[in-house]
Amino acid sequence: MSYTILEKKQIAPQVHLMKVLAPDVAKAAKAGQFIILRIDETSERIPLTIADFDADEGYVTIIFQEMGKTTKQLAQMTDRDVLLDFVGPLGKPADVRKLGTVILVGGGVGIAPVYPQVKAYRDAGNKVISVIGARNKDLLILEDEMQAASDELYIATDDGSKGHHGFVTDVAKKILDSGEKIARIVVIGPPILMKVAAGMTAPYGVETIVSLNPIMIDGTGMCGGCRVSVGGETKFACVDGPEFDAHKVDFNLLMSRLGLYRPEEAQCQENHQCTCRSGN
Repeated sequence: MSYTILEKKQIAPQVHLMKVLAPDVAKAAKAGQFIILRIDETSERIPLTIADFDADEGYVTIIFQEMGKTTKQLAQMTDRDVLLDFVGPLGKPADVRKLGTVILVGGGVGIAPVYPQVKAYRDAGNKVISVIGARNKDLLILEDEMQAASDELYIATDDGSKGHHGFVTDVAKKILDSGEKIARIVVIGPPILMKVAAGMTAPYGVETIVSLNPIMIDGTGMCGGCRVSVGGETKFACVDGPEFDAHKVDFNLLMSRLGLYRPEEAQCQENHQCTCRSGN
């Protein structure tokens, strides 16, 4: 079975949105889950969090950033191309229920998996305050969609080109300091952002949830590649997560494991570029 790309567009420098026809996945998908795709028989399997889905139209939206060989290959695909595998939905759905006021924080491409959660939390009757950020305004994604789905939206950029000059955690801290009762904070983005957010929210005693995206291979708990340490226990992000209590995650171990294969990834990219240059 193959999976047709219904729409593919670039939404920021090196960031792409893709709608993939996958009726069975779209029908079962919930906010917080992810898929694993494979371009062809020689490609690696890569996990991507579901950014949106339409059960009636039968498609799933994914958003990815060109980082390594496979995502660069994926970025070269276009409408009507097909993917060999599109497996999912995988992982546990986000624990969305009526809590009161919830802050959802998305950093960089992490805004993509935050978006369906914003909609889900609001549909569940919560007041949703969204905080999104990027290095600069050109790298902000889904701003209009987040504005429409949120009760309040705040923006932060590292260089101050839009919104708050600084980090999303600065904005979240200001909201906490305002005295408004916050029932939960969800933070999705680079590991260092989630680590900083966990440290920032701890003194406030606010439940803080992060979504982890460690090295992952099969997505079914069999390979153990996605193991993370949470509260001193080993967990598999693919079947126990991907969401965990931020205050219990060992982020130092997570970031260390994410760097394990960087030399191999760099060599793979170099080989791919050489192949492209030679036209083979």
